[in-house]
Amino acid sequence: MSSQIDQAENNEVAVIDIPAAIMVSDLADQLDVGAVEVVKALMRGGYMFSVNDVIEHEIASVVCQLFGFQAASLSESGTETNSIVIDNKDEDPKQLATRPPIVTILGHVDHGKTTLLDNIRKTNVADGESGGITQHIAAYQIKHNESWITFLDTPGHEAFTAMRARGAQVTDIAILVIASDDGVMPQTIEAIDHVRAADVPIIVAVTKKDLPNADLDKVYRQLSERDLLIEGWGGEVISIPISGITGDGVPELLENIQLVAEISELKANPDRTAQGVVVEARKDKSKGNIATLLVQTGTLNQGDILVIGNTYGKIRAMFDDQGNRIKSARPSTPVEVMGLHDIPEAGSIFKVAESDKFAKEMVDKYERQIRAEATKLQDAHARNISGDLRQVDLIIKTDVQGTIEPV
Repeated sequence: MSSQIDQAENNEVAVIDIPAAIMVSDLADQLDVGAVEVVKALMRGGYMFSVNDVIEHEIASVVCQLFGFQAASLSESGTETNSIVIDNKDEDPKQLATRPPIVTILGHVDHGKTTLLDNIRKTNVADGESGGITQHIAAYQIKHNESWITFLDTPGHEAFTAMRARGAQVTDIAILVIASDDGVMPQTIEAIDHVRAADVPIIVAVTKKDLPNADLDKVYRQLSERDLLIEGWGGEVISIPISGITGDGVPELLENIQLVAEISELKANPDRTAQGVVVEARKDKSKGNIATLLVQTGTLNQGDILVIGNTYGKIRAMFDDQGNRIKSARPSTPVEVMGLHDIPEAGSIFKVAESDKFAKEMVDKYERQIRAEATKLQDAHARNISGDLRQVDLIIKTDVQGTIEPV
């Protein structure tokens, strides 16, 4: 095994140092497995790469998890990046406050994820989606029994596996949606793998329970074959039969989400500078560059200077998920911000800089490191490729920035 792998004490997962970008063959060496096995793992996750292709740290991290390892954040491995690890180990317990759970809806295409959320929000999101299939992640909050819950609606189509994986990485609780007539499908299995890699609690929502051919026992049996045992079948996984159309079962689902959140004791420090993740980003004709952020720790305020990868900017305006203008956002709150110089990458981590000058320095440092990594990778790529390569320039236009990656 590579000397870069540090085996943690007891039964903790081994940690591997992965650069900002790495060739598939080099990643295989790090994992001490065959390159073909890594390619197959990537294909199962919806990524089409060869052994000589270069993949980003984020994708490599998912592969590491599938092989039973954990990729160290780039900051831990000595590289400044747009990735951070949010935890409370260095926080004063007295400063920690309970925060809403962040819930991700996962499952196979057309199994009723958006319709379920549509019912929860009492809006009509589903009809506006392309072909009835969610095209990008949406983040919003609902209030149930005087407590807030934050939802991420992730795409269910195979082309958007990368975004679904990203959604699972920021969640506290995963809702696995399975249609009672179809049962466990290929994307259901992928979703289970992503959630297990993220190590978060799972609640199974069996939708379309009111259909004549609904078969809950078949669903539970198929889940047991994947070592996912629900309550009543010898396990502890909560399962709620639901009709997304009538709303039957939705109150029970929300109550169980709050129960799991209470047991998990989710907390964050609202009195520190904010950090979090970019859910999606786009250019608006009237508002300019827009980013939907999910605050994970601290409180984000209008006027804060954001640094996100290779872009930065002062927040000129903030809006909640209903489009209402707000002045601040606490942990677990989704918020839309204006004021960034460029469109950031979906999935990037945002930080707050103390000044405009410091923000520029952070961006410059990030860009220097990315250029250095790119140069090393180009040299390595050239050594591993024989023959002539043809470069094809493409212009890709999508609804939001986060849709570009899977395309």
